[in-house]
Amino acid sequence: MLYLHGLGHFYPENVITNPLLEELDIGTSEEWIMERVGIHTRRTVLPLDYIKETKNKDPREAFGAGLYNNAQTGAEAALMAIDRAGISPEDIGLVISGSSAPDSLSPAEATTIAAELGIDVPCFDINSACTSFGMQINLLDQMKPEALPPFILVVNPENLTRCVDYSDRNTAVLFGDGSAAAVVSATLPARAVFKACYCDSKPSSWDKVCIPRMGYFRQDGSVVQGFAIRKTTESIRILQDTFNINGNRFIFVGHQANASMLKTVCERTGIPDHHHWRAVRDFGNTGCSGAPAVLSQHWDDLRPGDHVAIAIVGAGFTWVHMMLQIQDEEAS
Repeated sequence: MLYLHGLGHFYPENVITNPLLEELDIGTSEEWIMERVGIHTRRTVLPLDYIKETKNKDPREAFGAGLYNNAQTGAEAALMAIDRAGISPEDIGLVISGSSAPDSLSPAEATTIAAELGIDVPCFDINSACTSFGMQINLLDQMKPEALPPFILVVNPENLTRCVDYSDRNTAVLFGDGSAAAVVSATLPARAVFKACYCDSKPSSWDKVCIPRMGYFRQDGSVVQGFAIRKTTESIRILQDTFNINGNRFIFVGHQANASMLKTVCERTGIPDHHHWRAVRDFGNTGCSGAPAVLSQHWDDLRPGDHVAIAIVGAGFTWVHMMLQIQDEEAS
């Protein structure tokens, strides 16, 4: 059992609108984009003029052109999570990071985030692409509580637009930048508790989604879409069957891949629109930060008795599902 003390999120200021993508003359339109992926806007660390002028023709240059790096955006999300947890950065005893597109191969990105926060603690990364947040929670949940420090910072910085080919309309419309963070504890109670966490992988399909070193994101779209719908649906049904809700809210937060995928999952699992929390329309696919950032945006909406089913899929092929239960303050 793992307690969730605080969540945080951060999105860069620059907005990629559908009209901006139309200006790139790559065969897109507002109607085309909304019909296929349901994404209206996305955020980016890149200057908008840079995207217009270069279409990101060299992703290596994009890392220098960005207004923020992963350490900075991860730290911004972390500060919100730490503040909501009611602690200070000095109270953190371990930092774990994970990203679909880390800034460097070495050192671990957790070290650069910790340095940005001004703390010296053990740091390491756990990366499994878009499921990184779930894999991090799953690992911590299986560790001996007495072996862990009181407060652990989990960070998921994603600035994926630096890996997008803006001459390819199929990927240009999908991705946005965003970061998420969580403060968790295995020993100190909180009102939010992870009651279940499961992860799995199908490595034989590793090549269906990938970002080569200093290359562009690429995927087999139809195969990935089918996998995402199937595994997310299976995950939600397992959680529905496992937990007795007793009239409390059953809320779904999924991987923010695209709006049509999430809509299909809700239709197949009977989840009403008002119990489906998402942000893909306004922020696009933000990789492993997508689901935790959505939950962070609804941090103040959580109430006792809520069951939040989190189902995430990602490259590898990997998938994770978790159940977050909200308790009465007195119970925590």
